[in-house]
Amino acid sequence: MAAHRKPSQRSLSGSTARTALTLALAGAASATAFDGTGHADPRLSPAEVKSKVDSLYREAETATEKYNGAKEKAEKAETALGKLRDEAARKTEKLNSARNSLGSYAAAQYRAGGIDPSIQLALSSDPEQFLDRAARVDRAGSRQALAVGEVREQIKEIDRLRGRADDRLTALRARQTELRKHKKTINGKLGEAKRLLSRLTAEQRAELAGPADGDRATRSTARDASLGAAKAPNARAASAVAYAYKALGRPYVWGATGPDAFDCSGLTQAAYRSAGVGLPRTTYAQIAAGRRVARSELRPGDLVFFYSGISHVGLYVGNGQMIHAPNPSAPVRLAPIDQMPFAGATRVA
Repeated sequence: MAAHRKPSQRSLSGSTARTALTLALAGAASATAFDGTGHADPRLSPAEVKSKVDSLYREAETATEKYNGAKEKAEKAETALGKLRDEAARKTEKLNSARNSLGSYAAAQYRAGGIDPSIQLALSSDPEQFLDRAARVDRAGSRQALAVGEVREQIKEIDRLRGRADDRLTALRARQTELRKHKKTINGKLGEAKRLLSRLTAEQRAELAGPADGDRATRSTARDASLGAAKAPNARAASAVAYAYKALGRPYVWGATGPDAFDCSGLTQAAYRSAGVGLPRTTYAQIAAGRRVARSELRPGDLVFFYSGISHVGLYVGNGQMIHAPNPSAPVRLAPIDQMPFAGATRVA
C-alpha cells in the first residue's frame, strides 16, 4: 500500500515528512485525542477498530497506487517537456546564427551599393510577414534563396516544437492536479485510521498490528525453510528474494521505493531493480509485467497480488510465504499469502 503535513511546505516526495507520519501511525503514542486516557472508546471494540482501520488502510492503498501512477506519468511528462524546451533552444540558437549570417551578407551588399530583396525578407522582424512573402525568394540568387529557405524551415520547426511543449505542459499540470487529489485522499484515510488507533491502549494496538518480525536468527530460519520448499527459477528472482529479506523490518512509507522505507509496490520494484530488472511503479502495472502463473505454480521471486482491485503486492519467497510492506501500522515483514484475498501472480524474471 502506501503514507504523507502541513506546517512546512515540502515537495510531494518529502521523505522526512512521510516517515514522521508513518512512525506516528505505527506507534500511535500513548496519548489520545479524545479523553487522554489511552483506553478504547466504549462504543467500539478493539475488533471493530481493527476492521475499520483495515478498511481505511485498503482504501488508502488504492489511492496510493493511483498516486504512484500519476506521479510516474507526471515525471515522464516533465522529462519530455524539458527535452522539447532544450531542443527548441538549440534550434533557436541555430536560427539566430543563420539570420546573423544573412545579416552579414546584407551589410556587405549594402556597402557594395544595394541589398537583394530576398535578404530583406529574411531579415524581417515579423516571421509571419516573412513566411507570407517567402515565395518571392525564387526570384533571388540561388545561394541567397537556399539560405532564406533554411531559415524559413527553422522558424516553422521551432513553432512546432513550442506547440508540442505547450501540450506537454498541459498534461503535466493535469497530472499535478491528480497528484494533489490522491494525496488528499491518502492523508484523509490515514488520519482517520490514526484517530481510531489512538482510542486503544498500547497493548491493544500491538495486538492489532500482529506479531513483529523475529530476530536475525529467526528470520534466517524462516528464509531457509521458505527457500527449502522451492527454488527460485533463476538468478534474478533469487536476487530479488535476497533483497526482500534484507528489507525486513524497514518502515512502511507511502510512495517510498527504498532503500530505507517502502510501500508495497515500491518494495517489489526495488527488489527487482537490485537484480537488474525494471518493473513499473504500480501494482496494476506490475501484474502485467511478466507471465501470469497459477497459485499452485508459485516459485520464489514471483509477484503475488491481492484484492479485486489489484491494490496490494508482495514477493513470494516459498512455503506459502511472502515478504511485503503491509501498511503504516507494520514494517516490511514475512506473512502467509492466504492472509489476504488472492488476486493473481506474475513471474517477471
